[in-house]
Amino acid sequence: MTVAVIGGGITGLALAHRLRARGTSAVVLESTSRVGGNVQTHARAGYLLEAGPNSFLDREPTTRELAETLGVSSRIRPADAAAKNRFVFTRGALRALPASPPAFLKSDILPLASRLRVVGELFSRRNPTGSDESLAQLGRRHLGREATSVLLDAMQTGTYAGDPEQLSAEATFPQLVKFEREHRSLILGAIRAQRAARQAKAAGAGPGLTGQMSTFDGGLGVLVDALAKALGGAVRTDARVEGLERVADGWKVRFQERGQPAELTASHVVLAVPAHVAAALLRPLDAELARQADSIPYAPIAVVHLGFAPGTVPKPDGFGFLVPAVEGTAMLGTIHVSTTFPFRVEGGRVLLTCLMGGARRPDVVARDEDALAALAREELKAMAGLTATPELTEVIRWPRGIPQYTVGHLERMAAMDERLKRWPGLHLTGNAYRGVGVNDCIREATRLADALGGEAAGAVQSA
Repeated sequence: MTVAVIGGGITGLALAHRLRARGTSAVVLESTSRVGGNVQTHARAGYLLEAGPNSFLDREPTTRELAETLGVSSRIRPADAAAKNRFVFTRGALRALPASPPAFLKSDILPLASRLRVVGELFSRRNPTGSDESLAQLGRRHLGREATSVLLDAMQTGTYAGDPEQLSAEATFPQLVKFEREHRSLILGAIRAQRAARQAKAAGAGPGLTGQMSTFDGGLGVLVDALAKALGGAVRTDARVEGLERVADGWKVRFQERGQPAELTASHVVLAVPAHVAAALLRPLDAELARQADSIPYAPIAVVHLGFAPGTVPKPDGFGFLVPAVEGTAMLGTIHVSTTFPFRVEGGRVLLTCLMGGARRPDVVARDEDALAALAREELKAMAGLTATPELTEVIRWPRGIPQYTVGHLERMAAMDERLKRWPGLHLTGNAYRGVGVNDCIREATRLADALGGEAAGAVQSA
């Protein structure tokens, strides 16, 4: 069996690597001159910059297993202890996120009445319909309006940069929906889940990974580079796929490779590309499947890196801060990179990464790079009092940055899965479907590779 993987992002690379480790032939076709997708690490004059994701939680076994297989697990670096503090910009000031229920009651993160309303969540009710609802609807029922517009919005902003009125609660934060179904109260569910995790850990049955925010000593690009090296000639860059055709023995893939027409035949084809790219390839085959893929929206994101020379600004406190939409800013949040991962800067420099735009401010990302940098500095001055001039500025824009799992997303996934049954050997994977993070992509790639590898083993045994 041969598998053609279209798309050389982290999902496609991890999938091909797992397939080959299981003895299944796989080739990766990547339309650009480099692999990794939006996982890109760049060294710039004493700074290590990430164009896309900055880190991952070291709690996903498949991510750790992949790193170990590639020989780079020793290069995983957890966030510094100084990054434990996190902040939200609300009511005109940076306010610390409390670390415990007693600290929450004493904090100023919300007005007193809103904090008491959150305590009243213990007596909240379940979703009366049981159907998919927006994250904001779930939040208002359990936490109240202000906690939803400040805390829950900030939480989703850090992952999806979305609109909680549009995001599906079950698709984006399934654990909250599970807590509600099983315990009625989110707080009770969280308390009982923590208690069960502690008991399992004490009994030696808990997960061995820590769940710490982590990266690699050379940034996330270390993982991409290791995958590319391991795959070698199985990765073909500058190979733009133009069409798919179902043939008797599988699939024919037509593509342009460095300007020259080419084709290959494969038993299976995996579209590990953004949903709109998959839709364009699917449209000649199945207009309805293409429509479903194309209906997945994306939030545009601009990444603004600001690097400051040693001694020009004080070391920022904590991991960084998030900004809920109610504040009316262009900024979604700022990561204090040099505090969180000190090895990513040299000689006492300070690196801040500002995230701008999102689903509710797509106009921001359309601005030119100078305007985006100026806007980031202006809002940092207003929020954090930062007035120094950076010695480094770099702006990256992602017009289609983060897939949005809107209400009905799980139904859409079920319909697409059903539709794919018409096309044996054709598969969709990537961050548009079942998780937007690095861990999610690697887990889904591993799951699909194991399913395909099992099919290949079964075919060999049958023969």
